[in-house]
Amino acid sequence: MSSRFQRLRTFGINGLALVLACATGSAIAGDGPAVPRKKPASRLQEEPIAYGQREDVMRFADELAERHPQLDLAWVREQLAQARYVAASAQLIMPPPAGTAKNWAAYRARFVERERIAAGAAFWRTNQAWLTRAEERWGVPPEVIVGIVGVETFYGRVMGNFRSLDALATLSFDFPGGRSDRTPFFREQLEALLLWCAREGRDPQGVQGSFAGAVGLPQFMPGSINRYAVDFDEDGRIDLIRTDNAADVIGSVAHYLAAFGWQRGMPTHYKVAAPVAVVDRATLLVPDIVPSFSAAQFVERGAELAPEALTHDGLLALVELQNGAAAPSYVAGTSNFYAVTRYNWSSYYALAVIELGQAIARQVNSAVAAR
Repeated sequence: MSSRFQRLRTFGINGLALVLACATGSAIAGDGPAVPRKKPASRLQEEPIAYGQREDVMRFADELAERHPQLDLAWVREQLAQARYVAASAQLIMPPPAGTAKNWAAYRARFVERERIAAGAAFWRTNQAWLTRAEERWGVPPEVIVGIVGVETFYGRVMGNFRSLDALATLSFDFPGGRSDRTPFFREQLEALLLWCAREGRDPQGVQGSFAGAVGLPQFMPGSINRYAVDFDEDGRIDLIRTDNAADVIGSVAHYLAAFGWQRGMPTHYKVAAPVAVVDRATLLVPDIVPSFSAAQFVERGAELAPEALTHDGLLALVELQNGAAAPSYVAGTSNFYAVTRYNWSSYYALAVIELGQAIARQVNSAVAAR
């Protein structure tokens, strides 16, 4: 899981498996905030669709209850009958206009800024014990966890005010045309939402989140909640929404990253000067953010790596971040950088998380040293 379904790539996570590119609290996959597509005025002015009157929705309810005997059919039908179409969800899920320029410097400035750093330091101090425990268990350092929560939802300030049931029903049964159809994915998430709520005795009508259905401080999609969220404080309930107790948030983010390959003690990236030769640079860029080359192969292709990267035990990726009309920025990403992109499939997102976390860590450490 920041103002746009960072949003969904949280999908990776959340599902963060895809995903799309959007969620509350972040920006579309490194391309900056998505620009909503306008719907025909007639559509926006229609009365809300009552999904309980739709045969396809009730058929979905029957199939869901049949797949999961623990779910009461009448309860499932009742929940879906109360779902309503949300025009904004259908609008915001659309991709940004073609030709929208990427700009790492502008993207970074949205997240690595004074107010968010201060809020992150406060979050860190409040949850120091849980951050330490998470690192001990899964190897994910505090700055990465704190960076993700900061980019996703500004530490709970921007978690989304869409009713998740409505958002997911809209994208499950009325996914807009004009982009690749993600109906199956959102139906999986709608099913996961009902399973989660039934298991924990939650009222599906009361769960709120992003326009695409991501929930809580870490903006987990419901499917990711069921697969990766943990009851870290062992109180018998997984709570990703409370801002006064972030134990489960911290444990769940760490568990998610570990499940996607986080390596204890490994840096996320190194400084690098990309090859001057166009062919060499293009060769290293082909795999995009997937680590595919050794440090020696980087050097053979004319890349200049930081000294500590030359002894890196593992593969690297040449990650390019565009800066509009200015020259691109580059880093050499490790498998841990790639793991962060599984939370949101964007190198811009991943580096913003990392640099926000580093800035917060410096502020926390400075405060400790000043005591």
